[in-house]
Amino acid sequence: MKRLSILGSTGSIGTQALEVCEAHGFSVMGLAAYSNEALLEEQTRRFRPQLVCIFDESRYHSLKARVADLPVRVVTGIGGLCEAASLAEADMVLNAVSGMIGLRPTLAAIDAHKEIALANKETLVTGGELVMRRAKVQNVPVLPVDSEHSAIFQCLNGYRHCKVNRILLTASGGPFFGKTRAELQYVTKKDALNHPNWSMGQKITIDSATMMNKGLELIEAYWLFDVPPEQIEVVIHRESIIHSAVEFEDCGVIAQLGMPDMKLPIQYAITYPERRPCPTKPLNLWEVGKLTFYEPDMETFSCLKTAKEAIRRGKLYPTLMNCANELAVQLFLDGKISFLQIAELNERVLELDGRGEVTVDNILNAEAAAREFVLSSI
Repeated sequence: MKRLSILGSTGSIGTQALEVCEAHGFSVMGLAAYSNEALLEEQTRRFRPQLVCIFDESRYHSLKARVADLPVRVVTGIGGLCEAASLAEADMVLNAVSGMIGLRPTLAAIDAHKEIALANKETLVTGGELVMRRAKVQNVPVLPVDSEHSAIFQCLNGYRHCKVNRILLTASGGPFFGKTRAELQYVTKKDALNHPNWSMGQKITIDSATMMNKGLELIEAYWLFDVPPEQIEVVIHRESIIHSAVEFEDCGVIAQLGMPDMKLPIQYAITYPERRPCPTKPLNLWEVGKLTFYEPDMETFSCLKTAKEAIRRGKLYPTLMNCANELAVQLFLDGKISFLQIAELNERVLELDGRGEVTVDNILNAEAAAREFVLSSI
């Protein structure tokens, strides 16, 4: 039976991962959250982990007082997050934190020889070269949790020896599919958070609206599956039933289908290579009725084009773009920039020099440079 440490336990992925653990009797040895101390306390009482981390240091003493009656160690900050990621009692670390803050705990988990269930795409966008190289040296599996990458992983099972022609990375198109740039000029935060198919956190929902999410996933797929970016094709699929597909050298295409529900990819990463009953709605194709496909509009939704350019250049360019995007999305959510300015800032940040070696220090320096660039540009 798996013993897990779950980073980002109070978010959408984390709470569903805990449901999976409860359904199958998996032990939860560690929990980590950013600042939601009330829910983290509830989870601590329910799952009785050995260690909990509240990343926001201002909430450390409050959480410690809340759980003082429990036999649990409370830690905080990036050091605490890395401690939760390398917990001796855990076999697997599910990294579902938001943003590039997830990079260092992923590396800590690899160094501690933990299986990685990865839902933090920024880990591979900013440090893919470093992470995958270290995982290979330490012989640590990195298992995808994102629905699209889980789908690709499932399609490749049993066919690792076969040549891949293309990865078909599906995208819902978000709430603004079919809109023109003129129509996007004055969209609001409420408009952008109204995703047609998925219930997600604010940051990833905005990324879906700009299609940056699919750009980040393209970069992630490049590192996970060692397929050149030009062989990864984004396809708009409004129904979100086909979660992605793989075309092999004989032009046969294998796809993974299911309802838009994250429990299946979360569970598959935890139980791999086994499949077990999953508390998700079965797919009824009669009810779905039809499946539609469209080419992405990369002129209107230019974040996808920017992501392709960033990974084409490689090195620290994806880091610059990712960091600019994280800050730009927050500025949009705070009402300080317009929706279209997100894409503009992401594109312009590639004017900076990103040719350095991919190390943790250089990644952090690139993050600081991108933040300074964005703040000086608004």
